[in-house]
Amino acid sequence: MSKIGIIMGSKSDLPVMQDAIDILKQFNITVEVDIVSAHRTPEKLFDYGKNAHTRGFSVIIAGAGGAAHLPGMIASLSPLPVIGVPVKSSNSIDGWDSVLSILQMPGGVPVATVALNGAKNAGILAAQIIGSSDAQVQEKIIAYKEDLKTKVIASSQDLT
Repeated sequence: MSKIGIIMGSKSDLPVMQDAIDILKQFNITVEVDIVSAHRTPEKLFDYGKNAHTRGFSVIIAGAGGAAHLPGMIASLSPLPVIGVPVKSSNSIDGWDSVLSILQMPGGVPVATVALNGAKNAGILAAQIIGSSDAQVQEKIIAYKEDLKTKVIASSQDLT
């Protein structure tokens, strides 16, 4: 059974990160959620990053606002794929600071980055990563995408 770690820099990020939690639960993927601040709890960050793979995680989704160092620091410590969610926080410069902090990683330390406040897409991407080796999860992703297509076709027909 695959498990995804969802971490965020502070509790104020939870309303954004809830979208990742919800979509992963929809796919019946186990999630473990925690607050890990890169700046206020560096010891916890190091422990989480170095040990996540031994705790059964397959992917880590890390959301952060402002300087947004959490996803990159976790990626520097963990052998797992990390998906960064830039969060537009109250101290943010329209979210650009978060986007660029997560997006502009140095060579050798990749972080897959989704759109500003794009936690839902982070959850879908994490499920797709798991689905590449888990047929049951892959079938749920296929069904989800078919449902998206059906909704668009129905909306198009409603226009006529």
